[in-house]
Amino acid sequence: MPRTRSRALAALLATGLLALTACSGSGSDGADADDRATQPTEQASTSPSAEDAAAEEHGHYAEPAKARPLRAGESRTTIAMPGSYTPSAPYGTGTDDYRCFLLDPELQKDTWLTGTQVLPGNPEVVHHVILFRVPPEQVAAAEAKDAAEDGEGWTCFGGTGLDQFQNVDDAAWIGAWAPGGKESVVKPGYGMRLAKGSRIVMQVHYNLLAGVAPDTSAAQLRLAPGKRRYQALHTMLLPAPVELPCRAAHDDGPLCDRDAALADVKERFGAEGNTADLLHLLCGTKPQPGEVQSCVRTLAEPMTIHGVGGHMHLLGRSITIEVNPGTPQARTILDIPVWDFDDQGSTPIAPIHLDAFQQVKVTCRHVQWLRDKLPSFDGQPDRYVVWGEGTTDEMCLGLLQITRP
Repeated sequence: MPRTRSRALAALLATGLLALTACSGSGSDGADADDRATQPTEQASTSPSAEDAAAEEHGHYAEPAKARPLRAGESRTTIAMPGSYTPSAPYGTGTDDYRCFLLDPELQKDTWLTGTQVLPGNPEVVHHVILFRVPPEQVAAAEAKDAAEDGEGWTCFGGTGLDQFQNVDDAAWIGAWAPGGKESVVKPGYGMRLAKGSRIVMQVHYNLLAGVAPDTSAAQLRLAPGKRRYQALHTMLLPAPVELPCRAAHDDGPLCDRDAALADVKERFGAEGNTADLLHLLCGTKPQPGEVQSCVRTLAEPMTIHGVGGHMHLLGRSITIEVNPGTPQARTILDIPVWDFDDQGSTPIAPIHLDAFQQVKVTCRHVQWLRDKLPSFDGQPDRYVVWGEGTTDEMCLGLLQITRP
């Protein structure tokens, strides 16, 4: 896959529900003796921002689910939205709001991130949360973006809005929460690098179909000393098009025409509505209506896969990820035959090494008949469904957690 094709996808593909937090593990990670002496091993720490949020009665984030024990030398810090935010449709139409909040973990040294746990403040309206790394050189731009809009945070359909183009081969995702999500912990000897002075952007997708209510969400970060010789983990995104036509008995609606449906997505989400067409550029495909859609990606460099995950919305029925598709070495590394939106999690796998020019493939199936079963679609007729940011739009997204030589 030429790099220019990946870059052309821009930040529009940075949404999706699930951050890949596979490679869970426990046990010793080879901590140095001085790490054990100077770092807490079980006591969680809380940043001033989280304490202030509660003290000033801006709201309260959810209590963390049962956390896994800290390993030798690890510590926890909690970062929270500085105040409550009440979501609304930013362009005056639609039922979804994506909002980004700039949070400061107050890193005084280079640090390894070894796990995350998102604490949704109001799970009734929080559809999902994604955490993005902001390197020191981007902090000023992030602060300016935050200051440019009234209230907490800024509108951010797509990615954070800090990068004109995002490389889907190496996304800035470091963690997330979606229904069914729990604390993620990477296996010993691995982590995501956070440089001294880095910030975190918390992108929250609010589902306005559930009502409008204030939210104050937070996240716990599991940290380890930066001097450790860990292997750096990266997230690779595998999006595929969605081209789901109306059912024959319901195809007389105004949004059953693809062009009309695409125009509606663009009206609700601005420039990020272009994702439906850009995906075909990334995948080398053309729009072909059907329940099943795929995307094959050719690797530009070697990598080792350590974990896999997938994401669709409410009309999703099944998703698979294959390596070396169509060859004698073909292997399915993710197979979810019956998709459950309320049980999204990632899966650690035995490491799989792939060389440059080998391929990975994601395939999704979406069905319109689920409209008749789910309350979220009450009163909504069939429409031609393309990739969109909304709860009742759709996505087909595979995620890989990888290391590179």
